[in-house]
Amino acid sequence: MSGLVLGLGDLSASMLPQVGGKAANLGELLAAGLPVPDGFCLTTEAYVQAVGPLGLAEVHSALQDTPADDLETLAGLAGRARSLITAAELPTATAGEILTAYRALDGAPVAVRSSATAEDLPFASFAGQQDTYLNVIDAVALLDAVRKCWASLWTDRAVAYRASRNIDPATVALAVVVQRMVDADAAGVMFTANPVTGRRREAVIDASSGLGEAVVSGAVNPDHFVVDTASGAILQRRLGDKRTAVRPLPGGGTEYVEQGTAEVAPNQPCLTDAQIRELAALGSKAEAHFGAPQDTEWALDGEGKVWLTQSRPITTLYPLPAKDRHGEQDRLGEKAGLTESAPWRGSPVEELRVYLCFSLAQGLTRPLTPMGLAALRRIGSSVAAAAGFDVPDPRSGPPPYVEAGQRIFVDLTAAARSTVGRRIVPKVFDVMEARSAKVLRSVFDDPRLSVTRRTPWDLLRHVVPLAARARVPEAAIRALVRPEAALKRLNRFTTEFNATLELPPGASPRARLDHAEGILSRLFPNLPAVLPLAGLGFAMLGLAGKLLGAGKLFGAGTRSTGQDSASKDNAGPERDIDLQPVLRGLPNNVTTEMDLELWRIAAAVRSDAESVAVLTGHPPTVLAQRFAAGDLPAAAQDGLAEFLARYGHRAVAEIDVGMPRWRDDPTHILGVLANYLRLEDPERAPERQFSKAAAEADAHIERLVAEARSRGRLRAVAVRGALRRARLFAGLRELPKFQIVLALAEVRKQLAEVGTVLAEQKRLARAEDIFFLDFAEANQALDGTDMQDLVAQRQGAYYLELERRHIPRMLLSDGTEPETLLTAVGPAHAGALSGSPASAGTVTAPARVILDPVGAHLEPGEILVAPSTDPGWTPLFLTAGGLVMEMGGPNSHGAVVAREYGIPAVVGVADATSLLNTGQEVTVDGGAGTVVPGA
Repeated sequence: MSGLVLGLGDLSASMLPQVGGKAANLGELLAAGLPVPDGFCLTTEAYVQAVGPLGLAEVHSALQDTPADDLETLAGLAGRARSLITAAELPTATAGEILTAYRALDGAPVAVRSSATAEDLPFASFAGQQDTYLNVIDAVALLDAVRKCWASLWTDRAVAYRASRNIDPATVALAVVVQRMVDADAAGVMFTANPVTGRRREAVIDASSGLGEAVVSGAVNPDHFVVDTASGAILQRRLGDKRTAVRPLPGGGTEYVEQGTAEVAPNQPCLTDAQIRELAALGSKAEAHFGAPQDTEWALDGEGKVWLTQSRPITTLYPLPAKDRHGEQDRLGEKAGLTESAPWRGSPVEELRVYLCFSLAQGLTRPLTPMGLAALRRIGSSVAAAAGFDVPDPRSGPPPYVEAGQRIFVDLTAAARSTVGRRIVPKVFDVMEARSAKVLRSVFDDPRLSVTRRTPWDLLRHVVPLAARARVPEAAIRALVRPEAALKRLNRFTTEFNATLELPPGASPRARLDHAEGILSRLFPNLPAVLPLAGLGFAMLGLAGKLLGAGKLFGAGTRSTGQDSASKDNAGPERDIDLQPVLRGLPNNVTTEMDLELWRIAAAVRSDAESVAVLTGHPPTVLAQRFAAGDLPAAAQDGLAEFLARYGHRAVAEIDVGMPRWRDDPTHILGVLANYLRLEDPERAPERQFSKAAAEADAHIERLVAEARSRGRLRAVAVRGALRRARLFAGLRELPKFQIVLALAEVRKQLAEVGTVLAEQKRLARAEDIFFLDFAEANQALDGTDMQDLVAQRQGAYYLELERRHIPRMLLSDGTEPETLLTAVGPAHAGALSGSPASAGTVTAPARVILDPVGAHLEPGEILVAPSTDPGWTPLFLTAGGLVMEMGGPNSHGAVVAREYGIPAVVGVADATSLLNTGQEVTVDGGAGTVVPGA
């Protein structure tokens, strides 16, 4: 065959640009010895030659000039392209080659399918965007089907999709697969890993009688089977009614037919157990060949033979964590992120491991840049080394550290197998990320994770020496006795620490790189001076709760009765005492201070008419350009410069050193400033709200002290002292991260200087590309290695990961997402969503769903609905009427800030950003932990 038409057996994955994903994968299946119907492929070159003279270049140009949201214009251009293609005759030579290949199939009925070069991209729901034609019988119909497949590259949906992804229309082309039709008794789809739970050792098969189109299109309720591919055991068997079937017509084409009980018995499966196991085994072979779980289509012919008719990667599965960071998909790019991070199938005796997504716990849904990951590996190694753990290679991270999908996971297997870990870890997450705590408890019930360590000695031999070296007990006692003096010492330490970050001017690129890595390696040993005071604040809150007999620290306690009450200590039975208001309007919170400082700048700008006109009259991107040029009105220019001098090291996704700081790009802050200027109600002014919250906290303390006094004067003195120290120290919760981010900003600054040198030396295309290397690779670049190709590969993988919308809270090493196995228990109110109470109060207002705070617009009083938040989000809180988050617990960052501003908040609301819509009226009850959507 020529370069225009190729046999399926001649195709391979390396030919993707010529034959498209569908055809290339069929060639790979044949190479693996798997049963695939005969056929051939019309290459993309045939498409290019056929449409070249048709004037599509004008359509391409017009599409490039059309905004992605102008769907009407896009549809008109798409229709024009389709008309040009369907009206044209195929080139004579091309038609001749097609018919020659068709005759080699003995003129049998064929299936004609598109095979797009842009199809089946990771996270791009592109599969099936083009058309398929079944039971094509003669030469005329075949050539017509080819034309229609080419034209389907230009459906309204496909064109709009490409526009939304900035895919150049001139670069897309279509191959066409022609295969002998299987006269199927039964057909369907098979996933070689469970697409719902993620479990890798389970094949999921949907089957129905007739052609597979009925299953693929969703027109039938099929038989459903789940198979353990390690043992062949059929784990689930659910029979569908199979009332609809797709059958071939005698003259060509297909029809949907309704089947009665005469054609199909509802209680009779369309596959035998042997056929189910055979099909699962074929799927396992396909998965092993491709190195990744597959989404396949199959057909069973009248003689009982199973055929595979399609195979493509399951792009929705989350990659498995890998300790070897180069073991997954090149970790950052090979095969565009499709290769599994672990062998395609684990050994049946392989130990089950438990991984928690640390990125999500930090409020970060987006992937981290390679340098961001490298920096956190270095910090993690310093933490482990300080605790006395062996860290063979600090650049690879400590033993519990793993990566998956360019995000950080922590291996919690040791905690799951420890009595102490099972008791402590879920309690920590009860206040940090409540949904994760629930998932953890369900995982700990798994019999495969039985307890192997019943004493705390292994943990204590690391924790106690670390605490002693950091003088934690001494610092805690001194802080309890003289809290104000402790705060002064802390401020002095912070100033001294900041001074150590600076590098003398004129340093060489190598010295800058070494200094950046050195900051990371010594960062954690300095933090014990900060961490104990924040912990002490919450310990004091807990002590006050014990003295008062409170059942919970956050939200009303649960009343105890009967024998439960009798077993309590002398504090008496648990009572309904809410300690949450004590934490409102906390002092010494650097994030709150930052937000209020930005508000004060907005208040100053409000008095300058020119600044108000400029800030409210231009988009933030334009304002950022004007600020960089020093071209904003003086009040705005000077105010923002003052803010950035103190807080410019912060950013959205700020734990990633690869993310621009606000001083690098103040677009987000300028957008927030403009939003503040729209807040006209003086009662909603954040300063007033904060002062009001602090006054309410003081009043609540007095009520609690009065209640304690009724049970004894000494108890009242102890409660007052504990709550006073809780307020003084709890706000310091934000300080450790503030210090870490300050250090990361200096690391970024030094790396950017190195990147500038490497760009000048042509080792990198741009200075900022250094953030797509790690420290070792940056050193190699300084030695003369050209890193541009590696950076391009990494950037491609990174931008694909940005498209991923679902990030699991937890993963098991077999791919299972434990959260998918939880039984949903809804709130009492019909239609309500449930989460964890985070900040008491009730508000009803329109929702505003925001996935990325940069450039986001939030009207004053709207309810902010977000996946999670970090300090980069909090300027939005000042004008929000309420907060709903998918992640978080009562002591997570968003909850803490919401309480300080006195806005109702519910956190840990699963899928809130997809279940709620912008503009929809929502009632948030921060005390009950419910979110009730309106119409």
